[in-house]
Amino acid sequence: MAVERIRLRDVGPGDVRVRVDATGVCHSDLSLARGVLAQPLPAVLGHEACGTVLETGAEVTGLSEGDRVILLWITPCGDCVHCGRGEAHLCVNGSARGNEPYALDAQGEPVYPGLTVGSFAEQTVVPAAAAVKVPDDISSADAALLGCAVTTGVGAVTKTAAVVPGSSVLVIGLGGVGLAAIQGAKLAGASTIIAVDRNADKAGLATKLGADHFVPADDETKKAVRALTGKQGVDYAFDCVGSARTIRDAWGMTRRGGSACVVGIGGKDDKVSFSALELFHFARTLVGCVAGSLDAGHDLPRYFEHVRAGRLDLAAMVTGHGGLADVERALQEMASGQGIRTLVTPGEAR
Repeated sequence: MAVERIRLRDVGPGDVRVRVDATGVCHSDLSLARGVLAQPLPAVLGHEACGTVLETGAEVTGLSEGDRVILLWITPCGDCVHCGRGEAHLCVNGSARGNEPYALDAQGEPVYPGLTVGSFAEQTVVPAAAAVKVPDDISSADAALLGCAVTTGVGAVTKTAAVVPGSSVLVIGLGGVGLAAIQGAKLAGASTIIAVDRNADKAGLATKLGADHFVPADDETKKAVRALTGKQGVDYAFDCVGSARTIRDAWGMTRRGGSACVVGIGGKDDKVSFSALELFHFARTLVGCVAGSLDAGHDLPRYFEHVRAGRLDLAAMVTGHGGLADVERALQEMASGQGIRTLVTPGEAR
């Protein structure tokens, strides 16, 4: 990662130019930076952001200069088969612009926006449909986290898996998404919430945000989780890491007839195996989760209300701050399992 000057493309008729006020460093950024997920290069990473509209295209309605907005990394087209089914988060065209140049570097070579947004920069240009206005009483820091981590974690619990009150819930991986999933389980009325992570230092924050138990990620994890659930396993397990091992762990700690949800994004070559007999015998559901099944226009007002009412504590998830020059450090900390969310203010002195 390096801080360089680029030249953004002109604002088109349906675009907005946005000053990035706050952006979170997400595990998906780490996956892109380390090559786990494909990304055309060179690229400006960053996708979890809140900013202020500086310029609007001639055909833009509903947004004006000075409006604060959440930037969406999946922008529903409204025309594809998934949008027609009410599955905006699976839009066929929602992430296409991540493969389209949106800027030029100092040598005049094309630059691509990581996960369509490119928020590790002072400004970006996106379609107006990728910008959702933020109410005045929601801080830019909170709004930034609603751009990915919170809506993904909470949505995985409340929408994708649709956890019912009184259920037992397991969350593996206590990054931003995992801690949001814990808060989602609390919102859903789960009776027992078990948090698992390799870093025991996260136990206190997990408990503060709603976990009833913290279990270290080691060879005894499965035994401990079963002991907490009458030897049955949990009703719902959420893997917020996305590796083959953690997917198998989530599956193995789910009760017969329960549901295991894969929230973290893994590599395409990381294979998970199941026997035909266990699939039959355990009758579990294994479901993938994209962006917490978010329908931004419909769902974000609910998230704003949760923040207002104090049902979501987003400030507690931010464990570091910095400017653009601190992104690489934040990625390294994330790779080592340290910290939760670094919130970057791109305009800070470099």
